[in-house]
Amino acid sequence: MPKPEVTLTEEEWKKRLTDEQYRVTRKAGTERPFGAIYEEFEKQGEGTYYCVCCGVELFTSKEKFHSGCGWPSFYDASTAKNVLERPDHSHGMMRVETLCKRCGAHLGHVFEGESLSAHTPTKRRFCINGVALHYVPKGGEAPKLLELGTAAVEKKKEEVAREAGVEVKKP
Repeated sequence: MPKPEVTLTEEEWKKRLTDEQYRVTRKAGTERPFGAIYEEFEKQGEGTYYCVCCGVELFTSKEKFHSGCGWPSFYDASTAKNVLERPDHSHGMMRVETLCKRCGAHLGHVFEGESLSAHTPTKRRFCINGVALHYVPKGGEAPKLLELGTAAVEKKKEEVAREAGVEVKKP
């Protein structure tokens, strides 16, 4: 998996996110099905879904569908370049995990060729944790993209210094 563009320290993520957002997106957790966030998702109209961690666009309401599984479902990513897929063999299962390409946030999983997605154009179901998403109604203002995190900025400074032949000393 390529290194995320946005990297924050664990403490920085904890300050930025709620406990549940942190558990799900940074520790690959799963929210409970059919919770309040899912109920809200079912009521949302036209709009766009962004990564709750870094603000990059992930899905739109055009790809949204009701799968009945208890988690927000999409049949495709609106901006596929922003969603990574990788094998996930956790919990004794073989699945495909979905992550935000920009910050590495765990979003959920994608399933292919199953009965819940049989009627979709792609035959795929992106089963996404609602706490990983930030919804903006059509016409609303998109969230600001999170700038490179402190850790990434420091790493970049070190790279530039090394390229310039400057010795980098760490405290």
